[in-house]
Amino acid sequence: MGNPFLRKLGLLLAAIFLTAGMTVAQQPETGNSAQQPETGNSAQQSETTMRHKMSDQAFAKEAAQGGLAEVKLGQLAQDKGHVEAVKDFGKRMVEDHGKANKELESAASQANISLPQDMSSKDQASYARLSKLSGPAFDHAYARLMLKDHEHDVAAFRHEAKNGEKEPIKSFASNTLPVLEQHLAMARQMNQEVHPGMKGHQGNTGDTVGTTPGGNSR
Repeated sequence: MGNPFLRKLGLLLAAIFLTAGMTVAQQPETGNSAQQPETGNSAQQSETTMRHKMSDQAFAKEAAQGGLAEVKLGQLAQDKGHVEAVKDFGKRMVEDHGKANKELESAASQANISLPQDMSSKDQASYARLSKLSGPAFDHAYARLMLKDHEHDVAAFRHEAKNGEKEPIKSFASNTLPVLEQHLAMARQMNQEVHPGMKGHQGNTGDTVGTTPGGNSR
């Protein structure tokens, strides 16, 4: 039968080891359970922050490409424009967007955003198409393009000025918006001169300069 004392001692030691093992086995589960909510929150915060950064970066990139296109097309309008309204508008684009491009470069540097140095492929296609036109045909196409372009620009810059996250880019949008609103008014006037009887926007021409965040096309 054996020694009763030793048998009891063995059962006691087995119970102690079993209890200790169960305690150790439960600790990792408790630790993981406590850490999971923190890991989830951290991932959500990073995702939200990235969305905001990408929004400002996308706006800055497209604004830079569009600004370069406005200057190039403005130079083309000064050279190929048939009426003075088109030539004058082109000159204003070169001056104002040339200045805005430099201001955007400064804002992007402060916000640690790299900007493209060339027009987008779509802008290049618009430039190539307009460069083949002359006389009234050029005036009509350029005027329509500038009207549609600045309608999108104003909407996009308003959106960034209101919702931007990076202060340098947001301030750039806010400070540049009044100039773009002037351009839109000028584009409407120019369209009335080259398209007698036209009021406001003439509809979809299938062409815009660049693509700006917040708009359907800039």
